[in-house]
This record gives sequence, structure tokens and C-alpha cells, in this order.
Amino acid sequence: MNAPNPSTPLADLDEWELAHTQKDKDFRNYGDGVADRVRSFYRANHHNQTVDFVRAKKADFLALNRRQMSIWEAMEFLNTLVDESDPDTELSQIQHLMQTAEAIRADGHPRWFILTGLIHDLGKILCLWNEPQWAVVGDTFPVGCAFSDKIVFSEFFADNPDRQNPAYQSKYGVYKEGIGLDSVELSWGHDEYLYHVVKDHLPEEGLAMIRYHSCYPIHHEGEYSYLLNDHDRHLMSWVRTFNPYDLYSKGQAPPDVAALTPYYQDLIAEFFPPVLSW
Repeated sequence: MNAPNPSTPLADLDEWELAHTQKDKDFRNYGDGVADRVRSFYRANHHNQTVDFVRAKKADFLALNRRQMSIWEAMEFLNTLVDESDPDTELSQIQHLMQTAEAIRADGHPRWFILTGLIHDLGKILCLWNEPQWAVVGDTFPVGCAFSDKIVFSEFFADNPDRQNPAYQSKYGVYKEGIGLDSVELSWGHDEYLYHVVKDHLPEEGLAMIRYHSCYPIHHEGEYSYLLNDHDRHLMSWVRTFNPYDLYSKGQAPPDVAALTPYYQDLIAEFFPPVLSW
């Protein structure tokens, strides 16, 4: 079978999320009604996300030598990804980030938590460096061990080259019991990339929210628990606390970006230096 076409995009960068975030009753609904392009997205993702692919992307992008810019500049850079043809949302990327942060702020969470909500998707700037969408967004999952059937569209792993490597297809694969997620390779995307950009500047709970918020097989389905250590389990409780703000805040009224900008620029300056390496 030919490899899926990696240039086949979703209508919008966030359509994989919008497919399951309209209402609580539709949460994580990947049934018969899901759009064909969402299926195409995951077909490409599950075919191409291999151990070798993940390691190559880390070697390339985690050198952090693409650009020097501030957090706010990265938000403005990300804003150029808005697709005006998307019928499901008219929000810009900055509006979505502020919407998430404002929901967290309204519930009285710490300032670092609010800031995490503001920046959690900035890794999507990978698309602006010509990365295909299937290598930027979508649910993440461990590679180097057997693929769980709880991963969305797990049937598409049938054509993943790692399925032909017995070393990667046992329960533990190249890992061992309780090895800890720091030692587990996850499929490549915006979560892992942004974690490395900001890892020196936020509490570890916020960093876990960034690094694992797309890893639904672990934090939502409870899969791969045998790879986690006790500290991972503590951090996953924070990831689960964060995720509803990311998903369900999308239905709320758009934030007033101009009015909120001074507050968020001050918040950014409290935690981050003027310039970061991306």
C-alpha cells in the first residue's frame, strides 16, 4: 500500500480538536460521523509516526535554531495560521490562547497556570516551517512499543513500518516497567517541541500540561500505565485538570484581545526572558 499523502491537510489546523469539542456529549467522538479529512489526517499520522521519525525530528527541531523571538512574537507568528475557510470557528490563534487562559484565570488558578493556558499551543508554529499537519497536531502516543487499540483510529497503524519490527511490538517494547515518561518516546508534535522551548521557565506541573495535553491514550484512556512512575502519575493529575479549559473554552465568547494584551504581556514578562530560541 502506498504511504498516505502527507500534504493532505485538514481544513483547519485545529479540526482534529473541533471534531470532538462541540459539546460534552460529543467529546472524543470519532465515530461514523467524523469528517473524511480527519480520517485522512490520522491515516497519515499513524503511518508516519515511527521511532526513527520521532528521533529525526527531535535531532532537527530541538536544536532550537530556527528563530529568536519573544513569547508574544511567537503568538503573533502563530496567528498567521488562521484559515478563514474553516466553518467551525472564526477565532484567531491568539483569541483561542487567551480564551483558554481567561477560563483558567476565572477559576482562580495560579499565575503560572494561567500563563500555561496562554502558551500551550505555541508549538504549532512548526507548521510555519513547512511541517505537515500530521506531524504537528493530533493525539500523541508512545512509539517503540505496541500501539494501544485505544488510540484513535488505531486500525491505521497496520501500515506503520514499526509494526514490522518485533522489538517495537511487545507490551514494553524498548522500555521497562515504571521507566517514566521522560524516558519514553512519544509521537512527534507541537507538545514536545514547545516543552523544550520553555522548559527552563515554568513549574514542572505547567510543563507537563504542555508536554502531555495531547496524549489522550495516557491521561484520558489510562493506557500505558505500566510505563509511568509515581511522579508521572502526579503530573497527569495536573494534565487532566488542564484539558477541559483547552477543549471546552472554545464555545465561549471571544476575548477582547486589545483589552487583555497589557495583562498578558506583563504575565509573560514575569516568567520569561525577552527572547527565546525556537
